[in-house]
Amino acid sequence: MPEIQMPKLSDTMTEGTLVAWKKKKGDQVSAGEVLAEIETDKATMEWESPEDGTLTEIYVEEGGKVNVGDKIAFIGGEGGEAPKKEEKEKETEEKKEKPEAKEKEEEKPKKEAAKEEPEEREEKPEKEEKPKTEEEKKAEKKKDKTEEPVEAGVPPAQAARLPSKAEEARVKASPVARRIAAELGVDLSSVKGTGPEDRITETDVRAAAKSVAAAADRGPAKPEAKPEPSIKAGESARIQLSGMRKIVAQRLVESLGPVPHFYLEIDIDAGPLMEAREELKSAGEGTEVAKITVNDFVLKAAVQAAIKVPRVNASFDGDAIVQYADVDLGIAVAIEDGLLTPVIRGSQNKSLREISELAKDLAHRARNKRMKPEEFQGGTFTISNLGGMGIDSFSAVINPPQGFILAVGKITKVPVIDDCDQIIIGHRMSITMSCDHRVIDGALGAEYLKELRHLLENPALLLV
Repeated sequence: MPEIQMPKLSDTMTEGTLVAWKKKKGDQVSAGEVLAEIETDKATMEWESPEDGTLTEIYVEEGGKVNVGDKIAFIGGEGGEAPKKEEKEKETEEKKEKPEAKEKEEEKPKKEAAKEEPEEREEKPEKEEKPKTEEEKKAEKKKDKTEEPVEAGVPPAQAARLPSKAEEARVKASPVARRIAAELGVDLSSVKGTGPEDRITETDVRAAAKSVAAAADRGPAKPEAKPEPSIKAGESARIQLSGMRKIVAQRLVESLGPVPHFYLEIDIDAGPLMEAREELKSAGEGTEVAKITVNDFVLKAAVQAAIKVPRVNASFDGDAIVQYADVDLGIAVAIEDGLLTPVIRGSQNKSLREISELAKDLAHRARNKRMKPEEFQGGTFTISNLGGMGIDSFSAVINPPQGFILAVGKITKVPVIDDCDQIIIGHRMSITMSCDHRVIDGALGAEYLKELRHLLENPALLLV
C-alpha cells in the first residue's frame, strides 16, 4: 500500500495547498473516492484516492502548503501501519553524527574537568572549619560568583535558562538540534518544532537563538498593546495572491512580454445566427438540441474555420512552427478566483450538438472544482466570450504557446444600411482575433476571419 504524495495536478504546479481532508485518520477509503481538496496554481480541485485501504496517517494538516512529491498521507491495508516517520531522519542524522562522534568523545573529558574543578573548590571550605574574618567572607562570596560553573561557549545569563537533562530528554529533537542548542544556550523546552510530530530541527534552534538575541538587544519587554484591526475604515486591503492568481499573473507576463501580439477585428451580421437558434429551440423543444446557444455556434464555426485554414492551428517552438493535426479547442471559463481553459479534444470530429454538450459539462465541472488535470492542459487555440456579461468588444491575451485567441462580444442592435440603401435595425457581434505574429501574419489572420464570418452568417453550414 502506498505512501500518498502531493500530486502534480497541472503542468505548471510546483506546490499545493491542502484545503480540506474529506476523510479522517482511521477511515476506510476506496479507489476513486474523494480524499481531499487541493488548491493548485490553477484551481481548487477534489482529489481522489488512488488505492483501497485505511487512511492510517495524515502528515499535512488542512491549510498546509507542500511541494509536489512531498508525502501527505499513508493508506494501509487492514491492520497495516504507516512507516515510522523518524526512521529515515534518524538514519541520515546518524550518518551526519558519525564524523562528529570522535570530536565529542575528546571534548567530554575537558567539559567534565571544567565542571569538577569548581566543585572541588567549593568542598575545601567545608573541610576547613577555621573562623573567617569579615574581609575573607566578602572575598569568598565574590569568588563564588565569578567561578560559577558554566557550559563551554554559553554566556552566564543564558546558562541560567538551560533545562535539566531529564527535561531535555522529554523534548523531541534531533541529535544535531540538541548539540546546537547546547552550544547556543537555547532551552529546547521553549522551542516549537516544525519537523514531523513537532520534532525540533537545527533550523528551529537557530531561529530561537536569533529571537532571544534580538529580544536582549531591545531590552525589557514593553507591555503588550491591544492589536489594531488589520484594515481600518476607509483604508485599502492588501490581499495575498492565491496560487491560481500567481500563475495567471506569470502567464500574462510570459505572453505579453515575449509574444508579439497584433489584433484583427470584425463585426458579424448575427441576424441569421439568431434566427437559426430560435428555429432549433422551437423545433427541438424538450430535447438537448433546444439548449444549443449562440456561443455553441461560435465554437463550432471557429473549429470549422481552422480546418479550412489549417495554418492558424499552430504554435511557435524556438526555430520551428508546429502545425497541429487536431483542433483542440480551449474555452475560457471564469471561476471565483481566476480563469480555467477546459479543452475539447479533437473538436474537428464533433458535431454542433456534441460540442455544445461537452462545453456545458466542462464549464460546469470547472466552476464546481471537479476538473481532471488533463482536461484543462494543452489546447491549440482558445475562445473567450464576455458577451453574456454585457461587453461589446475586447482584446484577449494569447495563452502560450497557442498561436491565437478569439475574443467574442455581445450581440447588439444597431442601425444598418441594407442592400436597398435603407436604414434598418440589425444585429451585430464583434469578434477580435489576437495573433502571435511569429506564427500568423496579417493576411493569414484575415483569411481565417473571412471564413469564420462566412460560417456564422450562414449557420446552416454548421449543421451538416
